Amino acid sequence: MSIKDHISNQHNNTTRQYEMDLARAIPVFCLPFVHTVIECTPVERIYDPIPFFFNIVIGQPLGAPMFLFVMGACIHYSKKNLPTDMMRRGRLLFFAGFLLNIWRFFIPYMTGYAITKNADKFITPLPYRVFGNDVLQFAGLFFLLLGLLLHFKIPEKWIAGLALVMSVAGSLIRHFDTGSTALNIALGHVIGTEDTAGLYVMSDFPLLNWFIVPLCGYFFGKILIKVEDKGAFYARISPIPLVASTAFFIIEYFYGFGQMNSGRTLLYSENCYYHALWYDALAYAAFAVGVLGLNFLILKHISRRLHAFIISLSKNITHVYIIHWFLVVMSTNVVLYAIRGTQELSTGPTLLLSLLIFLIAYPLALLWGRKSKKG
Repeated sequence: MSIKDHISNQHNNTTRQYEMDLARAIPVFCLPFVHTVIECTPVERIYDPIPFFFNIVIGQPLGAPMFLFVMGACIHYSKKNLPTDMMRRGRLLFFAGFLLNIWRFFIPYMTGYAITKNADKFITPLPYRVFGNDVLQFAGLFFLLLGLLLHFKIPEKWIAGLALVMSVAGSLIRHFDTGSTALNIALGHVIGTEDTAGLYVMSDFPLLNWFIVPLCGYFFGKILIKVEDKGAFYARISPIPLVASTAFFIIEYFYGFGQMNSGRTLLYSENCYYHALWYDALAYAAFAVGVLGLNFLILKHISRRLHAFIISLSKNITHVYIIHWFLVVMSTNVVLYAIRGTQELSTGPTLLLSLLIFLIAYPLALLWGRKSKKG
């Protein structure tokens, strides 16, 4: 029996896809841990076991790439998935990214400067923090471009080819410095830019490098919605991508290439992830397919209460994301720095602070969600 035998010509899976909820719930639960660990861990300890786990294992293949893949797959399950809907959503997400930058960087950094008068720490990075791109801006550009391509009825095989060309081009152009801060920031939304000194991240998720990841999710979702027996489908399609991509990531780590390349600064190593190479992007997509199959199996063996918590996290991912960022930056860059003269912490206090941030952010996200529904 081949994979095609599990797929019909009609939509069979039109209800909520719980394996995708779990794929979103894991990173949203870990967001405070990932970002607090990054903010509080000295450079020389960033590859210690616990920082490595949150920064590399959770923060990379299980983090943004998984979210972006699922985002692409869920297009087919949305009631508003026409090209015009995608472009409208893209515009909203793109500008929401800058509002988030004001919320999580401009306000805390100006507060920190008012308290400490340290311009080097709080004022100098502001242009990059406020106008630089992150996952929301990228998501906006993805929806804008995909919506535009579908609006003009570009064949999907051509879209796939374009995505591959973009990924290869992004791999060749990455770590590019124009010599101009403003131009680096502007171009950083499309290609991977950084300053030559390696002091600032200009572009965290450039369009050329990352477009292929949610597009793979889009094509996967188009297949999944027609699957008749998801258990048999995942059993056949998921194991090999899961094992192969995991093995690939391990080999990358031990041989120090691709996203695990290390260079002149820690930032250079970070940008090897943010400015993903084409083979890393495809490995992320393969890993996502494998994890979704594993999630489908896991969900058969968990309690109803835990299942409800997973769905709640998934539904409130945007609210948790926005709230936790403010709490992370304010508590580490402002409060800790103002009190101690450093935001660095040992591993134990860092994890406690991370847990505290989640325990504050999650209830606030639920409250926000309820207020939004009433409004």
